[in-house]
Amino acid sequence: MPPVNDTTTFTPGAASTADPQAGLNPTVAGQPPANVAHPKSIKSYVLRAGRTTSGQAKATEELGPRFALPYAARPLDLSAAFGRSAPTVLEIGFGMGEATAHIATVLPEVNFLCCEVHQPGVGALLKRIGEQGITNIRIVAHDAVEVIDHMLTPGALDGVHIFFPDPWHKKRHNKRRLVQPPLVAKLASRLKPGGYLHCATDWEPYAVQMLEVLGAEPLLQNTATAENGYAEKPAYRPLTKFENRGIKLGHGVWDVVFRRV
Repeated sequence: MPPVNDTTTFTPGAASTADPQAGLNPTVAGQPPANVAHPKSIKSYVLRAGRTTSGQAKATEELGPRFALPYAARPLDLSAAFGRSAPTVLEIGFGMGEATAHIATVLPEVNFLCCEVHQPGVGALLKRIGEQGITNIRIVAHDAVEVIDHMLTPGALDGVHIFFPDPWHKKRHNKRRLVQPPLVAKLASRLKPGGYLHCATDWEPYAVQMLEVLGAEPLLQNTATAENGYAEKPAYRPLTKFENRGIKLGHGVWDVVFRRV
């Protein structure tokens, strides 16, 4: 991904002196570490209740034909979808799209392919696209796992963002977490060499799991130089209102950034 300026540049492929495998149990490629449970199948979402506002509905009707892509079980021509050839980042689960719109504005030279099944969120991001004149976002309102499986070819991506996925706090629900070895193996295969996978969470046990799962994937290497394995928050990722509130209350936020070797 080309640099933009000193305040926003992030080099996800930068080499790290930290050993991402240190302290981890040995594992087979695509299999979980011994202490991380995982489900038999992965879904990238949980359907939530929510009401689509009139503004979101209007944005969906007016802007959907241009910025929303239909799901199709065949490889997606990214250059045709965006109308240009550019580095492409996949975002899984963008919520109401606040951070997504910010990042797309900060990095206009990057294409953002964004997956979200929550219709109010899709409408909210389309509304932001219209209000802010954003052109480098495309939305697929479909399960990201199926998009990865059927629409993205190996080496198609320059980056992946997974920000604040559902932490499933209760131990018996941990297996429902999105960041699990099968999904990470799929994502690693879709990244170009030097491409990056950036996860962020405000739930420390999930952050620990992210480090373990990503560190066990042989195609990925931790970019962090800190001894604890966590990365500094890249400048492109904004602080959300929720995150700011949590920080004021003393809650932590952890960024995990790995690159494809």
